[in-house]
This record gives sequence, C-alpha cells and structure tokens, in this order.
Amino acid sequence: MFKNLEQLIKKIKKQKNNNPNISYTASLFKKGNNFCIKKFAEEARELAFSSKYSNKKNIVHEAADLLYHFLVLLEFKKISMTSIMKELKRRQRISGIQEKKNRIKNVR
Repeated sequence: MFKNLEQLIKKIKKQKNNNPNISYTASLFKKGNNFCIKKFAEEARELAFSSKYSNKKNIVHEAADLLYHFLVLLEFKKISMTSIMKELKRRQRISGIQEKKNRIKNVR
C-alpha cells in the first residue's frame, strides 16, 4: 500500500518539470502556489460533500483526488512525507487536545 504512495510521490517529483501542456502535474506547478492551494481546498470540499451525499465509490474517487493534490502541494512547498510522518509520531506521545493547546500557545 505505501509503496504505491511512494511511487506517486516519485512520479510527482518527476512530472513537475515536464511540459505543462502534456502533464497535469506540471501544469499545477506552472500555475503556482496559490493555484495549488486553491486546488487542494477545492478537492477537500468535494470530498466533504461526497462523504455526506454520495456513495463509497465516489468518496474513494474524491479521496484519491485530495491525496494527489495534497502531495502536489507538499512537493511545491518542498515538504517531505518523512517530515509529516515525524510530526505524527511526535504527536503520538501527547493527547490531541493537549497538542492543540500547545499549538495555540505557540501561535500567539
């Protein structure tokens, strides 16, 4: 399962510099940061809507779209999946409620 995720990450890295007229991934990178953020948010809304009103097949489809756009956004921002996994591992040591309180304190 995670091998497929790793393959997708590698494919995104490879495709991002290709011809944007041929590669959807390259077209996202060419359109820039704000577009990638907008596209991710759009896919998140579509997944939320599907989760409320649609069948499992459509939810899976929208979840796959969201995951892809999430990985594109991470690549655009030069954030590795390893960094995300380290953060999740760090959070396992504390409750979600306490982690949220700590994050709010650090923002102020």
